[in-house]
Amino acid sequence: MPPVIVVENLSKQYALGMLKHETMLREAVANLVKHPFRRTHGKKETIWALKDVSFEVEEGEVVGIIGRNGAGKSTLLKLLSKITYPTQGRMRVRGKVSSLLEVGTGFHEELTGRENIYLNGSILGMKRREIRSKLDQIIDFAGVERFVDTPIKRYSTGMILRLAFAVAAHLEPDVLFVDEVLAVGDAEFQKKCLRAMDELRMGGRTVLFVSHNMSAIENLCPRAIWIEGGEIREDSQTKDVIRNYLSMFADGQLSSHDLTKIESRGGNGMVRYTGIEFLDADGHRCHLVRGGEPLRVRLYFHAREEVYHPHFGFKIFSDMGTLLTTISTWATGLETPVLHPGDGSIDLKIDSLNVMPARYSISLWMAAGDGVGGLQYDVLDHCAVFDVETADPYGTAKGIHNRWGLVYMTGNWTYDGPSSSPRSH
Repeated sequence: MPPVIVVENLSKQYALGMLKHETMLREAVANLVKHPFRRTHGKKETIWALKDVSFEVEEGEVVGIIGRNGAGKSTLLKLLSKITYPTQGRMRVRGKVSSLLEVGTGFHEELTGRENIYLNGSILGMKRREIRSKLDQIIDFAGVERFVDTPIKRYSTGMILRLAFAVAAHLEPDVLFVDEVLAVGDAEFQKKCLRAMDELRMGGRTVLFVSHNMSAIENLCPRAIWIEGGEIREDSQTKDVIRNYLSMFADGQLSSHDLTKIESRGGNGMVRYTGIEFLDADGHRCHLVRGGEPLRVRLYFHAREEVYHPHFGFKIFSDMGTLLTTISTWATGLETPVLHPGDGSIDLKIDSLNVMPARYSISLWMAAGDGVGGLQYDVLDHCAVFDVETADPYGTAKGIHNRWGLVYMTGNWTYDGPSSSPRSH
């Protein structure tokens, strides 16, 4: 049987300064109406979002797509979904396709949740009776029973995401493209999404799954494709790809934490992280810290213009990409000052770093509010690493070992059972 997805030398070029989604006919017509006499003078500066990408996906495969922000992952899914069109190359997708690429893609904000379910089903070529047979399951999965007859323009971002994923997963597509569905939503909904995608896999459906959640990629996808700078860096078994992907950050960041040279980053750039330092309790810079000891993380930044009360976020990941914790000024309630143009820094003090000996990577974000679905100034994935060495928090000279888990909790045992005479040693 021929592959479900065939991609041959696929390339996509954009002109800098133009919005990436201004490639469809309706945007081109709208721009012509708005600016009928606008002419472009001189040679346009361009960038290749994808360059000579080739791969095949067999029926029933679930393939993870990983890479940093701006690597070309979302562009690839938009091309395969025919939301935009390639500059060069060919692609073929066999079967009924459903896509969940952005929150609410394909939804009409004036229509109710119920009406949007029927609209999306019709776009996929479903008969009305087929959609009706799935309607209750979709509504229950999305958890929007009370609001299903309310226009979705009154939905929260999380509600729209839940409904969009429910529609995409329950209308039984042959091929499903999913882009960062786990970035928004609570933990319970994320579990639902993972179960639904696993059921699709068990049912022989083909899935391309873009995510920064390496644990989800590893659990769902036997195969992963790593895209870097618009090109395929590696296409192999998921564990090998993830290990090589994360080791690239480790090799590049152990001796230097200059963040100004990192080009693959998100946000609007009004404020950018410029550096990061790890300091011990005495304020000395360190690459090795001991588990259970205090750690201070100093984040340097540069504001291009005045920014009002931004929030700073810090994430720690294991060497296989599992998110261990997120700490932010928003969650702790710190009211950050107005940032004036220029350089500055902010310190995060961790009283006790209760993680096992291993190498860990850091991701950073800076945004208005909690950084989910709102205005983002800077987003850096796996931009620095640090190593944790064996510690002896109990003073027993036995230390702690990474085979005991990912984190450890200090505690003391008390025995309240039958007493016995101590044994001689």
